Amino acid sequence: MSGIAVNDDDAIRRIRLDRPEKLNAVDTPMLDELSARLAEAAADNSVRVVLLTGAGRAFCSGGDLTGGDTEGAAHAANRVVQTITNLPKPVVAGVHGAAVGFGCPLALACDLVVAAPVAYFQLAFSRVGLMPDGGACALLPGLIGRARAARLAMTAERVDAATAFEWGMISHLAGDDDYEAMLEDVLRSVSTGPTLSYAWTKRALAAGTLGELGQVQTIEAEGQLALVDSADFREGVRAFRERRSPDFRGR
Repeated sequence: MSGIAVNDDDAIRRIRLDRPEKLNAVDTPMLDELSARLAEAAADNSVRVVLLTGAGRAFCSGGDLTGGDTEGAAHAANRVVQTITNLPKPVVAGVHGAAVGFGCPLALACDLVVAAPVAYFQLAFSRVGLMPDGGACALLPGLIGRARAARLAMTAERVDAATAFEWGMISHLAGDDDYEAMLEDVLRSVSTGPTLSYAWTKRALAAGTLGELGQVQTIEAEGQLALVDSADFREGVRAFRERRSPDFRGR
C-alpha cells in the first residue's frame, strides 16, 4: 500500500518506487515511507550501497496530480532529498524511463545515476503553474550551471539521457542493450569499495556543492505552498487532466 518495495541482495539495499500504474507518481505517504526506508538503510551496517529505481516504464513522474494525499508533499520531498544527500553510503539511481517533476531532483540527489538511452529528465512544474521542488534549484545549477538550470525550470524542456550525460547531469549512460549490466557493475563495484572513504567523500562533496540546499528547499517549499493556491495552478491541473494546453493568466 505504501508504493515502496524493498529487498536486500548481499550488501545492496534495493528500494523501488512501486506504483507503475501511476508511473510512480508520489504522494505524501509514499515520500514519508521512502524517507523511512532510506534511513533504515543508513542505520543498517550490513548495507553498503543503496539502489533507487522505479517499477514499470518510469523512474518517477513527479507528484500525484490525480487527487492523491499530497498535503505536506513539498516538505516530505525535501526530507527525502536530505536523507539521500546525508546518507553515509553511496546511493545509486537506476533510471530507465521518465524522471519528471520531483523525479528529476530525486534522481539527481543520488551519488551516481545510471541511465538507459530511453531515459529522460524534465522539470515539468511550470506546465501546471508550479516551481521546482525537492532542492532542484540547488542540485541542478551545481551540475549544469545556472543558465541551463533556468532553461529547464522555466521551459519544462525534456532532456534525453545522452544530453544529460553530455551536460554532466548524470554519471553513467548505458548503451541500448547493456543498461542492466552496467547498473549491476556499478552496484557491485561500490558495494565492495571503501565505505568509510565514500562517507567522507559524500560529506565533502555536499559541503562543497550543496551548502545552500536547506535554504533553497525552504524557499521552494514556501513557493509551492503559495502557488498551489493560485488560479494558474488550478488551471494547470485542469489542463493536465483534460490533456490540453493551459491558459495561464498570472494570478
